[in-house]
Amino acid sequence: MELRLGTRGSQLALWQANTVAALIAAGGGPPCRIVIIKTSGDRLQEAPISDVGGKRLFVKEIEDALFRREIDLAVHSSKDMPAVLPEGLVIAAVLPREDPLDAVVLPVMANGSGLIHPNAAAALGTPGLAERAISHQPSAMITVDDLVAVLGQSPSIGTGSVRRVAQLTRLFPGARFTPIRGNLDTRLRRLDEGAPGGNDALVLAAAGLRRLGFSSRISLALPVAACVPAPGQGIVAVEIRSGDTGVQDAVSRIDDPAASAALAAERALIETLGGGCQTPIGALATPVDGDMIELVAVVVALDGSCAVRERACGLRSEARALGVQVAKQLLSAGAGEILAEARRGQGAVEGIQP
Repeated sequence: MELRLGTRGSQLALWQANTVAALIAAGGGPPCRIVIIKTSGDRLQEAPISDVGGKRLFVKEIEDALFRREIDLAVHSSKDMPAVLPEGLVIAAVLPREDPLDAVVLPVMANGSGLIHPNAAAALGTPGLAERAISHQPSAMITVDDLVAVLGQSPSIGTGSVRRVAQLTRLFPGARFTPIRGNLDTRLRRLDEGAPGGNDALVLAAAGLRRLGFSSRISLALPVAACVPAPGQGIVAVEIRSGDTGVQDAVSRIDDPAASAALAAERALIETLGGGCQTPIGALATPVDGDMIELVAVVVALDGSCAVRERACGLRSEARALGVQVAKQLLSAGAGEILAEARRGQGAVEGIQP
């Protein structure tokens, strides 16, 4: 018996697919054959995600292949998946969560030394800050204040995420944000080349950087207080057809209960809020004492002008209920109005659904 595993063809997607295949085999399951499927998101590389996004931008064609029985399982970055799956599909397993935070990446020159934003030199009043800022080792920068000092108030930051833009605008009111697409090494090379009109920094998922061997490029992992990550960030999900017991048995052996509970809470929150993959919502569930998890979530206006943040703790076994609870707290605090305005704003500019 051989399982056909559907995936995108990006560097990170292939890492995820091969990792899932290896874990299934190590658990005594059948071998997997990788089937690369090009998605709408892959075909529209030059367009900002927020311009072309739907809730299934990076998964639709793969899910369609599941329905047509061309593949037996699909592997996704869970943050790309819609909060409500198409009827007949289920998440059968998730891998242990990698670092869920957003990471700031500064440019380096070809010889490995760092580059400092040209407006920042005079602002570096802290002894040794410049050296830390250009060392490009994990935790090279100590605080968000260090980052602001290095980049100045009006940097050019590469990110296509409306969630990141909304939160980072509160840190950098004068920043210019530009979308970045393509494989990770391509994004890093463009940053390092320092072309005119390029970016002073990128903001990427720390998980992808770490999984592909670029941990040393993380200048600062943004704390949750500054930027709440995307729901599901850092979690790899395995999707199958519901009722496909043979595949379910093979896949269930690799499921990580802690990551599964966290994802259930975060997805329930998004579902309750009615949010999609390009709405300014951040959510992160983390294990706390014993069998408890804590869920922190934020909804931010697109221009960063206002934000509501809530948190609560609950049993891991009641993760979905925790997600619904925190979503309702957000709605009571005004998140519904913020999201409605965000949808109107995106639709007015692009004529699309967020």
